[in-house]
Amino acid sequence: MGFQCLKIESKDPRLDGIDSLSGTEIPLHYICKLATHAIHLVVFHERSGNYLWHGHLRLKEHIDRKFVPFQKLQFGRYPGAFDRPELQQVTVDGLEVLIPKDPMHFVEEVPHSRFIECRYKEARAFFQQYLDDNTVEAVAFRKSAKELLQLAAKTLNKLGVPFWLSSGTCLGWYRQCNIIPYSKDVDLGIFIQDYKSDIILAFQDAGLPLKHKFGKVEDSLELSFQGKDDVKLDVFFFYEETDHMWNGGTQAKTGKKFKYLFPKFTLCWTEFVDMKVHVPCETLEYIEANYGKTWKIPVKTWDWKRSPPNVQPNGIWPISEWDEVIQLY
Repeated sequence: MGFQCLKIESKDPRLDGIDSLSGTEIPLHYICKLATHAIHLVVFHERSGNYLWHGHLRLKEHIDRKFVPFQKLQFGRYPGAFDRPELQQVTVDGLEVLIPKDPMHFVEEVPHSRFIECRYKEARAFFQQYLDDNTVEAVAFRKSAKELLQLAAKTLNKLGVPFWLSSGTCLGWYRQCNIIPYSKDVDLGIFIQDYKSDIILAFQDAGLPLKHKFGKVEDSLELSFQGKDDVKLDVFFFYEETDHMWNGGTQAKTGKKFKYLFPKFTLCWTEFVDMKVHVPCETLEYIEANYGKTWKIPVKTWDWKRSPPNVQPNGIWPISEWDEVIQLY
């Protein structure tokens, strides 16, 4: 029809894994132009967490940089992940086309859609150096932790509370694309402004009773829930200051308070244990704040009051507040 077209392909990330690096190319973008108009066709691919993904619009060497004003294209500056939209048929200018049933939801997802892959190449190198733990206990723990994470995600998504993988769960994703088998819990972060008073009830309704509640909404809130098979879910609430973020810790027997400082970060999507979840986009800075420069080396004995390089004492809770700020169940 007289259009000039450009096709952008790349390796299929879904075929990448700890054991394999596939070379299969898939189409990501088509850009077709006719006179002064261009059509940008973004190819959405299905991923295993029942969501849609599109790739990065990366220009290979031989591509004419002046083909279209690439910087004006809204999609493809980086990969993106979206909920799978239900579609509806509408007629526009006499043409029957499909659009999302909830167009606003789709439009609102766009600015927050940035997606980062798990680092399979580095994970492979990690497992060459430190053999993977495939004992019966480790396999069972990973299965329970995965189920707990999926249940927590379902619960928080239903409440409309955004969360991300934090602490050891985030380290496991970044370092080895998996749950660390000796970690014994699942760690999530939530910005305090996203806190909702019915979070505790929602988790309890999902079969996750409250194990402890430390701090209060104004200061150092953290919640811990008991999953099955002795795996617990720790939820840390993050507070924003002008130049950093922090979350709090409380020592139950002394009332001592601790503060963990992080450089500011934003949230990106990734895929972890077959689901679409958030992680800090600035993952390396986040992990180095929490675990130092030696985060690549597994450490099995971890003291949350002393080990993290970003921990600092933060005073002590007044005894008159203990009933409110130190609740153990």
